Amino acid sequence: MPRADAARNRSLVIDAAAAELAEHGLDVSIARIAVRAGVAKGTVFNHFASKEDLVAAIFCGQLATLTATGETLLGHPSPYQALLEFMTAGTELQVSDRSFCEAATTTSRNHPAVRAASDHLADIAEKLTARARHAGAIRDDITGRDIVLLLSAPTSIATPVAGTRPDLWRRYLHLILDALRPETAHPLPVAAPTTQDFTSASSG
Repeated sequence: MPRADAARNRSLVIDAAAAELAEHGLDVSIARIAVRAGVAKGTVFNHFASKEDLVAAIFCGQLATLTATGETLLGHPSPYQALLEFMTAGTELQVSDRSFCEAATTTSRNHPAVRAASDHLADIAEKLTARARHAGAIRDDITGRDIVLLLSAPTSIATPVAGTRPDLWRRYLHLILDALRPETAHPLPVAAPTTQDFTSASSG
């Protein structure tokens, strides 16, 4: 197959997979993805050895998009507003894509590319969090890993009424950010998760 055709087919598969995963979650079949892409099922496997590899490619793209947003926000004049916009972008991604949160908690985290992309996102989240800490906008014991984990909280909280109140997650995102302010902070009972915690969880 000519290189241009192969590249086109790969792009079709990725676009179709991203759309199917966003709409239906990780249970979507390769056969359904192939139909949406307009290619044979075997073509999918010509580009991705397994469904896990395909999911990993999609998830890495999502992480890269959020990471790029975070990198841009490092130049924002308000550290607190930068953190809010980063968390808003992360939550919006989960609202629009069913597979994002699912992929973050499955064995796809064992995939080397996913782990590398996740670590890069955590690094950017830590830089954004450090700016907010140093500005006195959030409490001193909040880490970037805390922020990454909190990204899934607003949508999880609002899930029971998401059908009738699709924007309710915004209320809880702002409540979470308010809770991170230092004015009424009390000591937390346990330490923040570390990179080693995530590595051990992925390999366990």
